[in-house]
Amino acid sequence: MYGPSVEKPPVRGTGCTGVGVAGAKRLERAGLCLEKDPAQPKKRDEAKFRGAQAEIEELLEKSKRGEMGLTYLDEAGFAQAQPNRSAWTETGEVHRITAERGKRLNVLAALISRGELFTAKFWETTTAALLGGFLGLLLESVGRPLTFILDNASIHQAKAIQPLLALLKQKGLTLYFLPPDSPELNRVEKLWHKMKYKMKYEWMAFKARNAPTLQANVDKILGGFGSDYRMTFC
Repeated sequence: MYGPSVEKPPVRGTGCTGVGVAGAKRLERAGLCLEKDPAQPKKRDEAKFRGAQAEIEELLEKSKRGEMGLTYLDEAGFAQAQPNRSAWTETGEVHRITAERGKRLNVLAALISRGELFTAKFWETTTAALLGGFLGLLLESVGRPLTFILDNASIHQAKAIQPLLALLKQKGLTLYFLPPDSPELNRVEKLWHKMKYKMKYEWMAFKARNAPTLQANVDKILGGFGSDYRMTFC
């Protein structure tokens, strides 16, 4: 719902496609503005990106030859109510929309290059300790050395789990950290794209859910991965 400061219904939209300079001026004259998602794409180091791309290709070839196990690791949160990323409102006023957010269902996912998907779900914040436990259980389950491709999230490099990571390294754990802003190099990212990112919502409809329904929907996709739900890579 709109806050009390808005006297008349604002014009709403999900982005600025098609507005243009002339359209923006008309909206300004009408006293309206577009509130954008403050997140802006960052510039990455293309040389580091290309270097990592080549190194991962080599790791993939080694994995295909059975010389090592290659795994893509990432985590994502699933909200009961979807976030509002942009909206029209009167200039100088705050666009207020209430939403029943509830707890987020957080998922840790490890996609092994041969196609197996291992996951863990939490109705709590994903911490470095939970990550360490997940890595240890996965190594034990797979029963062979694994190289994990992952980004530089704080929980991936937290000081608190460095002793555990050192121990897991002795058991065959290797962490390969991607250069900043290189999600394309982490194949498990495509899982999130299919489920929730980029406004695709190909495998999960864009709608509000209660906690049991959200978990059931996520469980159905993760449980059916590789059979009912498939991904391909070029």
